Amino acid sequence: MQILSHRGFWLKNIEKNTTKAFEKSFELEFGTETDLRDFNGEIVISHDIPTSKSHITLDEFFEIYKSKNNNLPLALNVKSDGLQDKIIESITKYNITNYRLFDMSIPDLVQTKYKKLNYLTRVSDLERPVLYEDSCGIWLDSFNSEFEQINIIKSNLYNKKEIWIVSPELHGRDENQFWAELKNIKDTKNYYLCTDKPQKARDIFL
Repeated sequence: MQILSHRGFWLKNIEKNTTKAFEKSFELEFGTETDLRDFNGEIVISHDIPTSKSHITLDEFFEIYKSKNNNLPLALNVKSDGLQDKIIESITKYNITNYRLFDMSIPDLVQTKYKKLNYLTRVSDLERPVLYEDSCGIWLDSFNSEFEQINIIKSNLYNKKEIWIVSPELHGRDENQFWAELKNIKDTKNYYLCTDKPQKARDIFL
């Protein structure tokens, strides 16, 4: 398993998606999930609609990432359509290869595929995968319960697809029972856990 910090390594909500949170995450050698939006012609790191220039740009995020001299996995949540060319420009500039794009709209997912970017297709209690064959794997989410996630994980491992898992605490549910079930899966080389509690996850899984 590879563990990703959700919006960086933070202790207070205000620290999410900040330079400090990303620096700490990469120093501790966690992969990281973060959010991409556009603002004034640039891609910025922001979960909500940006309204000021205070947000880190994607290039600044990649500079932090490369300064730690690592190739940790990056899960980039695409919250605005039409960012592909700007993303290509930045990943080429910084030689970013270990990334996955996810959560874009279906029309935007089609363009992401056509431009040969690395992407994940969503699977959840409300969604079924789109453009699965050409994807790197699935972004496995659950809004209401853990439904059949363990069986889905096993079937995708059999298909040699990556599984990027949203930990239950991101939706306000307790993670302990689900993590115990995950720990029982023996073949863990192709799955990733996105969590608000990366240090706890490292202690349990690694």
